[in-house]
Amino acid sequence: MSKSLAAEFELLANSLKSGDAANHQLSIPVLAERIAKNLHVKSDEVAILAISERWRHLYFLVPEALRNVGQIPLSSTSALAARTVRESRPDIANNFSTVRHASVFEGIKAESLTASAIQKIISAPILADGKVIGVIQISRKAPTVAEAGPDFTSDDLGKLLAICKPLGKLIQHVEKD
Repeated sequence: MSKSLAAEFELLANSLKSGDAANHQLSIPVLAERIAKNLHVKSDEVAILAISERWRHLYFLVPEALRNVGQIPLSSTSALAARTVRESRPDIANNFSTVRHASVFEGIKAESLTASAIQKIISAPILADGKVIGVIQISRKAPTVAEAGPDFTSDDLGKLLAICKPLGKLIQHVEKD
């Protein structure tokens, strides 16, 4: 993911804010697709979750197949996404399959989802106005850790963090709690 993607997201967010993009239809799945290509993962390995302040949980924006499946309580002690929100801290887990975690969403069967366990994951808070409004997670799914591809690096995390603020601005334009 290059600085150009972060800059592109920032420009899009600013044009939406100023009203210049009134006819521009913003699509979170399209943004997720761009992120997937830039980080060399499949589109269903990008998860973007938003916080419901009213109900105190996270809900999926993408993958779309998980949108209506359920939520993750912010109080969950086994969900990496909830911990990312509570601690407002990014994380890399290249041994995710061996870590105790909420795996309920990995078991969801849908045509658009890879039917494999998450082996490796990066999780980062999405910020808007200095506040965490969601989480982005990039994973590598495969039957085994050896088949999942390369480990995520601090460089990958840096690239992801570069888009968290502009992504937060974009999400604010499309998601109203």
